[in-house]
Amino acid sequence: MALERDITIKAEPDESLSLRYSITSYGTDFDVEGLVRRISRQDIYVPPFQRRRVWTIKQASRFVESLLLGLPVPGIFLSKDGESRHLVIDGQQRLHSLEDFYSGIFEPTGRKFALTGLKSPFNGLSYKDLRQEDKRRLDDSIIHATIIRQDFPEDGNSSIYFVFERLNTGGTQLQPQEIRAALYHGAFNDVITRLNEDSNWRALFGPVHSRRRDQELILRFLALHFHSGDYQKPMKEFLNSFMGGNRDMQRYSEETVTEVFLETVSAIYRSIGSAAFKPKRNLNAAIVDSIMVGVAANLRQASLVPLLLHEKYQQLLRNPDYQHVTETATTDEENVRRRLSLARQAFTPE
Repeated sequence: MALERDITIKAEPDESLSLRYSITSYGTDFDVEGLVRRISRQDIYVPPFQRRRVWTIKQASRFVESLLLGLPVPGIFLSKDGESRHLVIDGQQRLHSLEDFYSGIFEPTGRKFALTGLKSPFNGLSYKDLRQEDKRRLDDSIIHATIIRQDFPEDGNSSIYFVFERLNTGGTQLQPQEIRAALYHGAFNDVITRLNEDSNWRALFGPVHSRRRDQELILRFLALHFHSGDYQKPMKEFLNSFMGGNRDMQRYSEETVTEVFLETVSAIYRSIGSAAFKPKRNLNAAIVDSIMVGVAANLRQASLVPLLLHEKYQQLLRNPDYQHVTETATTDEENVRRRLSLARQAFTPE
């Protein structure tokens, strides 16, 4: 597999949101001991990509100290995910600090977690070293949680995506597919992760993208291949809806999704080569989605032999209309439909 590093991708304009949401939120209080137990059972779930740890041991120590001293601490935000699990939207650094302190190991370094850099009597102590009364005080300390649930629209939880996007501002801002991987974790996300390892796809896209942009383009192809007739701006919301709707492969099976993706990227790489998505050096998402949808629509056509497919590709790139809809307002409904139509026609047998 290619090494992880960033690749330049032609940017698309920010999209305005056209929906209004109705969200129910309610508060609940967790004692710290119970919170740590729930985290260890994964009843409270921290998405894998969020496991990048930002806090140092000194920052984690100050948070634990605040609880030991009886000082108020910020609350956390959770989203209800099924019957008993809750997804952490905001507060993962605080939760990991508690988990590590109770386990006795500061996970980022693998070393013993003794409170560090404090001016209080707690400096240098681990959880096991605390006096019994201090353990009880910490165990019984309360952290407030705000739990949110989307009521409208009824299909999906896209509003939680935007809450996630706005609350997670610490460190590096989360990217759309990173949030989707957390919010819609499940069988479909696992399939996308595996498809991202395909050698033909890696040759076409380039090195693994550190912020999951390659996985987003796989999702974008699948969404437009299966549901292009339903596309409406913004693209972000369209992808959210498709990923949420197929979260457990309830609409399109793993076999169906895998077959169309692998056959499409194989045909493109074999016929056009590694520059297929980068006619002007940078990778262009509008070219990626249209070329892949156009080829996928014609996979069973005998005329899609490598030489002819490459020729049709070159003709399509020279089409002024296609150039326009892959360079300007690329997420507008009409431009998306037009470029997909042009690509399907281009690869259709004469």
